[in-house]
Amino acid sequence: MDTNTWLVLAAVAALAMLVAAAVLLVRVFKARRLLADAGVPLRDKALFWTAVIYTISPVDLLPDPIYLDDIGFLLVALKALHSAARRAGLERTEHE
Repeated sequence: MDTNTWLVLAAVAALAMLVAAAVLLVRVFKARRLLADAGVPLRDKALFWTAVIYTISPVDLLPDPIYLDDIGFLLVALKALHSAARRAGLERTEHE
């Protein structure tokens, strides 16, 4: 393989990671609607903003255009937000 082929493959991989990070960022913002419930702890609300700030921040664990750290952080935040909302929903139904 010549140099141009490797450059094209690297550009395609970087673009795919950027798209994945953008999709996850949108999903985290959608999950934010779940945080409107007052039963969601402050720790989980702070996790949302931490994930957003880390994703758009120029300071990363891995240099851009390697978005694997951003994707990992967004996945952890999304999972934590959904589980917090689920716990808050269960607590709310138990009190009713």
